[in-house]
Amino acid sequence: MDTEIFTDGIGEITVGGSIVRVDLFSLSPTERDANNAPKRVFRQRLIFSVESFANSVEVMQKALQGLVDAGAVRRTDPSHGASPAGQPTPNSPRSPNVSSNFR
Repeated sequence: MDTEIFTDGIGEITVGGSIVRVDLFSLSPTERDANNAPKRVFRQRLIFSVESFANSVEVMQKALQGLVDAGAVRRTDPSHGASPAGQPTPNSPRSPNVSSNFR
């Protein structure tokens, strides 16, 4: 049986030369930040060549479009409910525990 990895999101993407590093995180069940939101905890790193990363992004964009078409995910305009950095604005109804990957 293959090992499965759960992640709450991507913490950081770093490009160095022809290598792309994607750091995955999960939300801590016990540690909290100053706003009482679960802290992000590094879990795993994916390492791609630039070409394979670009191909992976294309596959993920197609999967996301399928989720949007099925109504499972609703895309939002960044000018409504999130700042340019993807953080919720003070009037945003979104929970701080929602992955920043879906803002």
